[in-house]
Amino acid sequence: MASLRSLNRTLRNAQAGAIDPMQVDAPPEENDNNEEDLYEVDIDSFDLDTYANSYIGLARIYRLMYIADHCPRLRSDALRLAISHVITTMNANLYQVLHHKLQLCHGNILPDVTGANPVDTGLPVFNAIWVETTTQKSAMILEKLDGDLKNYKSNSIKESIRRGHNEIGDHYVNCGDLIEATKSYSKARDYCTSSSHVISMCLNIIKVGIYLQNWSHVINYIIKAESTPDYVEHPEFLTSYSSKLKCMTGLAELAGRKYKLAAQNFLKTNLDYWDSCDVMTPNDIAIYGGLCALATFNRSELQNNVICNNSFKLFLELEPEVRDAIFKFYESKYEVCLTILNKIKPILLLDMYIGSHINQLYSNIRSKAMIQYFCPYDSADLRKMALCFNTPLPDLENELMQLILDGHIKARIDSINKILYAKHPNQRVETFEKAMSMAQQYSRYMHILILKSQMIKHQLNSKLGKVERLNNIGKTINVDFVKISG
Repeated sequence: MASLRSLNRTLRNAQAGAIDPMQVDAPPEENDNNEEDLYEVDIDSFDLDTYANSYIGLARIYRLMYIADHCPRLRSDALRLAISHVITTMNANLYQVLHHKLQLCHGNILPDVTGANPVDTGLPVFNAIWVETTTQKSAMILEKLDGDLKNYKSNSIKESIRRGHNEIGDHYVNCGDLIEATKSYSKARDYCTSSSHVISMCLNIIKVGIYLQNWSHVINYIIKAESTPDYVEHPEFLTSYSSKLKCMTGLAELAGRKYKLAAQNFLKTNLDYWDSCDVMTPNDIAIYGGLCALATFNRSELQNNVICNNSFKLFLELEPEVRDAIFKFYESKYEVCLTILNKIKPILLLDMYIGSHINQLYSNIRSKAMIQYFCPYDSADLRKMALCFNTPLPDLENELMQLILDGHIKARIDSINKILYAKHPNQRVETFEKAMSMAQQYSRYMHILILKSQMIKHQLNSKLGKVERLNNIGKTINVDFVKISG
């Protein structure tokens, strides 16, 4: 994703200029997590064609680029597939970027397009003629669309003007100019004549915001879409747009590492009302929602919101491994659960939206499993626990030590006998300390009330500043020595 962000930064810099206040509520943000972006995945088998065919447009190309950046074994095939898809668009800049990446992948050796020295390398030929032709064709189409828009404005037909701005925005997306696409989509708002038009405009800007990784912008326009008049009152709006908006909200919360909020939004989607979405598929919703819920929900929340959620079950059926991991975790079969998760981990690391969060999510799931494992016991044999979690004994002790230091487990480790003992709090001491704390607080309040009543009685006004009054409040003052002047 680092390379994708750098590509988006280049587009922003190239298109920098006056931006409509309407179309941007906050400056574009950079959610760079360089430590987690710098990883490589070694995977034995992966059906790249089937995976790519699940998406359309820029989403397909960006996902293939992410796989190429993080999987050396699939890099060449992913770039070739991305090039074969990008030539169906008018994105000449991205076509050149992909060929440059492929050139670096194969040691700067590309076929000679002149044909003077034919060498069969099996690589796609860089077609400079296609780049030039596509650039010219793109400019001609844009000129025609601009002309049509001027005619619409001269006729003052709002619906035609709105449609003209949307067509120009679609053209910019097809050319890869996402900044200009956002501007064009946002200009359509002044010509929206119904709530459905406003929501459609917001969805267009949200989609481009996701491509740009501008998550604050995405959240802002999701709020605008949900606050549109008639959105809640009309059931057809809820059935048509609710699931899509919840998925995009969950994706934005996932990017912000708010995993519980992300899970709650993904779990509100309904497959029966699911409409096609460019950026994710129902399989992605099952993975994102299932893993986020598994990492953040407690036992009762997992049962009520996931296992007993009939609408989300339909998504989970599309990803049996995620479904089985959730059920095994709930059944306290932690070894089986963690084995399933480790099996699908390489594939999940190749997902451009959840890949950089997998290590954190897996760590949270493992910690939760250890906490729940020890919860019913007064003592636990570390050797048996190490077998259950399939980990060496020293590593298990280090993990438990960190959980104890963080306050997640109240226990002590017997490193000699390899036993974990629960540490029960002294209820008598805790009750006494609580009573003393309440008594001190009560005494402090009484001093304040006595002082206030005496000042009111003798008609005294404090001449101290606000800061000094706040600093002096609660101090013990002997009200018997209050003097009244003259």
